[in-house]
Amino acid sequence: MHAVRDVDAAAEFYLRAGFIVSGRNRHPWGTHNRIVQLKNCYIEILEVAEPDKIVPHGPRFFSFGAFSQEFLARHEGFSMLLLNSRDAKADARAFEASGIGAFDVFEFAREGKRPDGSTVKLAFSLAFAAVPNSPDLRFAACQHHYPENFWNPAFQAHANGAQRVPGIVLIANHPARHWDFLKAYTGDEADSLVGGIVALTKNGEIEVLEPSALRDRFGVSVTAEGEGITLSAMRFTVADLAETEALHRRNGVAVRRHGERLIVPPDVAFGATLIFEAAKP
Repeated sequence: MHAVRDVDAAAEFYLRAGFIVSGRNRHPWGTHNRIVQLKNCYIEILEVAEPDKIVPHGPRFFSFGAFSQEFLARHEGFSMLLLNSRDAKADARAFEASGIGAFDVFEFAREGKRPDGSTVKLAFSLAFAAVPNSPDLRFAACQHHYPENFWNPAFQAHANGAQRVPGIVLIANHPARHWDFLKAYTGDEADSLVGGIVALTKNGEIEVLEPSALRDRFGVSVTAEGEGITLSAMRFTVADLAETEALHRRNGVAVRRHGERLIVPPDVAFGATLIFEAAKP
């Protein structure tokens, strides 16, 4: 989830960066979003558009809207990571047993539109999790009840050649201290790497790096505060890196080269870092 103060301005940036962006969707609790869909995941660009509708957190209730409002009071950027779930209720029980979440499953539904304008039903169940001392990041497992109505190849044919997201990058001053959380959240074993740890999920890598390791690998300088963890960057594979770079420059996106990668830094990408890499043969 990419939390921003102006969802249409952020969508315009994603369009210039060569992505297809959906129209505006409205939630009854006051947030609006627009979606960028890849083959294996999607980005939810989210704005608190109707603050009078935001409901507060409660016992065993995580308020999606209240968290987003609190986050945006401090800054913009990636605010939440959601993994795919086959059974959100089972995931919620597992999160609670592991000590990383004590929230009831949150369920909601809305209408969506296909490229031809026809209306379809969408419904989701979310099991939430949290890391102590990390006010700027929440986690969830999301069960799609009508995935056939959501995923559509027509929304995935991006002009920048983006195909998949092979991984995301979180930062922390002490990555190894988040080993147990990462294992409990993903259900996969975490491994050590230079400057951090990584969980290899079926859908991509979740890396937790020290800020210095992020700078060395991707040329991005950000800071981590205290013992917490934040979501810094998303990686994209593209068909042709040179063509992607040319498109960005034509469209006025301030992208820069770092080795064999293209980097769009957080001061350009509404608090987030976008990393483009050539797809492996």
